[in-house]
Amino acid sequence: MGDRYSFSLTTFSPSGKLVQIEYALNAVSQGITSIGIKSTNGIVIATEKKTPSVLVDDSTLEKVAPICATIGVVYSGMGPDARLLIAKARKAAQAYKRVYMEDPPVAIMVQEIAAVMQEYTQSGGVRPFGVSLLVAGWDAHRGHSLYQVDPSGTYFGWKATAIGKNMLNAKTFLEKRYAESLELDDAIHTAIQTLKEGIEGQLDASALEIGIITTDHAVGAGVETHPHADSDGMRFRKLLPHQIKDYLDNVA
Repeated sequence: MGDRYSFSLTTFSPSGKLVQIEYALNAVSQGITSIGIKSTNGIVIATEKKTPSVLVDDSTLEKVAPICATIGVVYSGMGPDARLLIAKARKAAQAYKRVYMEDPPVAIMVQEIAAVMQEYTQSGGVRPFGVSLLVAGWDAHRGHSLYQVDPSGTYFGWKATAIGKNMLNAKTFLEKRYAESLELDDAIHTAIQTLKEGIEGQLDASALEIGIITTDHAVGAGVETHPHADSDGMRFRKLLPHQIKDYLDNVA
């Protein structure tokens, strides 16, 4: 009886579940762990960048990506699905800026992404996205914001969270380490420590991707800034490999 509903996206099972969404969440839980932490002066999102072979050029892989000058995302789950959502989010951000002459508030951007994901849960001939996103950003309305968006289109705001394969252990670790007074440097160290807890063996700087959103220009200064970012204001940027190595060296 259960098989009748497990293959249909638009039909509820007798228990009130859309089983394909649960399968999509299973795909997310098999993805590489991603971390998001909000601090007093910024937000950090981080993940491990694994390559399927040593022959793969890892510079062509990107898991932490900018949406606009003040918003960035990291994903766990299926990469192709994430690329489609990121492309749609960038188009939505540009459409908003064309009308209002400013980058979209984080909540508006999250709602746009969640609406796309929800649409794919009640349409025939499609499947849910096998990916969850952590969206980090800043706007004048709410300040720093960190959201998680799931395949069902559900989204939540978080102070710190984890998605992916090791998310339960990572969340337990974050609950012990997180504090409201955490500053960005400490949040970056905590994110690295959380990822390190779920990895067997040595963690290499080249295998990490870290994105931050902050006004502190001393943190993450380099060439990875979004090209349209205000040089004096809040901006999303990715840490460079040598900067990640410096943080990694300071993690016990």
